[in-house]
Amino acid sequence: MPLPDFHFVKDAPKPVGPFCHATEIDGWIFLTGQMPTFPDDPNKPIPQGIDAQTRQVFDNLRRVLTGLGLDLENVVQCRCYLAEFERDFAAFNWVYRSYFDAEHLPARTTIGVTALAVGALVEIDMVAKRP
Repeated sequence: MPLPDFHFVKDAPKPVGPFCHATEIDGWIFLTGQMPTFPDDPNKPIPQGIDAQTRQVFDNLRRVLTGLGLDLENVVQCRCYLAEFERDFAAFNWVYRSYFDAEHLPARTTIGVTALAVGALVEIDMVAKRP
């Protein structure tokens, strides 16, 4: 069995901990959860509200995917973490839905958590597959 490749993507946000942006093995890519931080200015305050934070998280995930020659159409599974689940679930779904074709939605789990790094309201990780 081959060893995994560990990807650090130049244009993606600097990881907030000791991990890479993605790990790949046999065409499967496991993207580290992204936060609503700004790749060009990691010290800039994160956006306010679930809508803006979800959009920034997707921008960051797309940067990782693009750096690996992929896009959201390659995503097969998402795990979503919400710090204010009951309050934000409906609004999060509305924004999330706008990023995927209605006929090709990835499998998904959404989990309410007590807190996220950098005081974020949302974090999303993904699994993608190379064609």
